[in-house]
Amino acid sequence: MTRTLQDAAHAAAACTRCELAEGRTTVVYGSGHPDAELMFIGEAPGFHEDRQGVPFVGAAGNLLTELLSGIGLARDQVYIANTLKCRPPGNRDPKPEEIEACHPWLLEQIDIVDPLVICTLGNFATRLLLSTTVGISRMRGQEFSYRDRLLIPTFHPAAILHSGGRTSTSWGQMEEDFRLVAKRLEELRGARADSRDEEAEQLGLF
Repeated sequence: MTRTLQDAAHAAAACTRCELAEGRTTVVYGSGHPDAELMFIGEAPGFHEDRQGVPFVGAAGNLLTELLSGIGLARDQVYIANTLKCRPPGNRDPKPEEIEACHPWLLEQIDIVDPLVICTLGNFATRLLLSTTVGISRMRGQEFSYRDRLLIPTFHPAAILHSGGRTSTSWGQMEEDFRLVAKRLEELRGARADSRDEEAEQLGLF
């Protein structure tokens, strides 16, 4: 039987599968709508996330919120998670053994939320879920199948900030990627509704 997000988050809060458990302030499990049709997956918590227990706060979080607003969505309508649930010291890159230890938590999250579309933010999440070594600059804006769901990679908001923010070429590309996400989400939502209507008709419900 599938656990609820609340039960899974409670279990993750006691996780000691890797050395990151020794230095964390809190486990940053995820936030947002538990039945979201759109799920974002980033890299790992930073300083502010570790303190607040919420993914994507601070400048990068504000940028993500702005991009969501640009396609008519609010943060509480989507679900946001990270590849790692604990902050690596000094915000260093995740180690392979940390990614491996945390991966089951992420897979369970995806199964519980059951989104129509997954948007990976940056290299680490994209490479992990798609089992690739190709960089995000070449992967962004493309469409992939992942566990019977649509996956669209794009840049990490922090990378946009580091490359010049809203004046960078990457910002325009990320806006483009978000518009693609919104378009595909609407199409899949419609297809799912049509499928349910067809199933109901076959069952003689109307």
